[in-house]
Order: sequence, then C-alpha cells, then structure tokens
Amino acid sequence: MSRPTTELTHLFRALKAPAAARALPKLADRAREEQWSYEQFAATLLKTEIDSRDSHGGQARIKAARFPARKTIEEFDFAFQSSLRRDTVLHLAQLDFLAGRENVILLGPPGTGKTHLAIALSIRACLAGNRVLFKTATEWVALLADAQRHGRLDDELARLQRFPLLVCDEVGYIPFDRVSSRFVGEAGGVSPGLIAA
Repeated sequence: MSRPTTELTHLFRALKAPAAARALPKLADRAREEQWSYEQFAATLLKTEIDSRDSHGGQARIKAARFPARKTIEEFDFAFQSSLRRDTVLHLAQLDFLAGRENVILLGPPGTGKTHLAIALSIRACLAGNRVLFKTATEWVALLADAQRHGRLDDELARLQRFPLLVCDEVGYIPFDRVSSRFVGEAGGVSPGLIAA
C-alpha cells in the first residue's frame, strides 16, 4: 500500500466516511480518464458519501420507529378501498402535514387499511429524514402511565417532542378512561401525529 493511499485510508476513517473510501479508487481513475476538475472530483466523492448516509439513515430510522410490518403506498389496494381518494393519500405522502405540524387522523372500520397507510406514510417520513415513533394506543397509554408513576412524565413528553412524527395505532380498539385519554392527548400535543382509529 502506497503512502498516499495509507494516508487517505486514515483520513477517511477519521472522517467516518466509508462509502467515500470505497468509491475513491474507481472515482479517481474515472476523474483522471475524463480529466475532471478538482472541484468536480471532490463533489462527486462527497456526494457518494452523502447518498450512502441518507440511504442508511432512512433504514435506521425505519428500524428505530418499530413498525409492526413494512408497508408502502404503492402496495395499497385502492380498488379494494374505493371510498378512499388516491389523490388525497398521494397528497399526504408529500408530508406537508409535518412541515405544518398538523395531525392526520385515519378513521374507518377494521380492515380498511388505516394501519397500512399509517405505516406507509411514516416510512416515507423516515426516508425523508424524519424520526418517527410508532405505537398502538395501548402501548402509548402504558408508556405514559409508567412515566407518570415514576415521576418523569414531563421528561418523557419532552423526549417525545424530539420526534417529528408520533403514530398512535388501534385507537378504536380499546376503551379509554379519563386518565388514558389525557395521556394520549398530551402525547399528541407534543409533535404532529398520525392516528389510525
């Protein structure tokens, strides 16, 4: 291994840029063949690293959200659920509701695709760089009740504010007492929410 190659390997490791390190040999050869400017070479090498980080970051956010399954909007059967307007769902998929800090509520009887759409929209949010936390209504109530029991409800609500999107699924499946309703309402007030009832 030559001295410049060893030095570059060290620099890429220090920068935590493994994708750029992997791309370097081929990109350097291509840059020499096509007589790229230094700026073009640097931009292409850095873009390789950024693209890799974006891809891995989205997958990490999807994993951290703890979805029960992976669903996409493209997989949704609009023919089966004819009362749902495709253009409305595609508009929601642009994620404008996150920028506007607005809630989205998906209502309907069981088996109509509310959870599918909640997951699909949330995965889009993850891939767009947003942190998401997905839980059922029962799990949210248990989480917040536990936090209150241990005197850290305010801390938990502050932690939840760091998530651009909180998803509350299966709201219609359990009866809520007054305290449970308050917990879910408080969690819904800290970040935009996607509620499947």
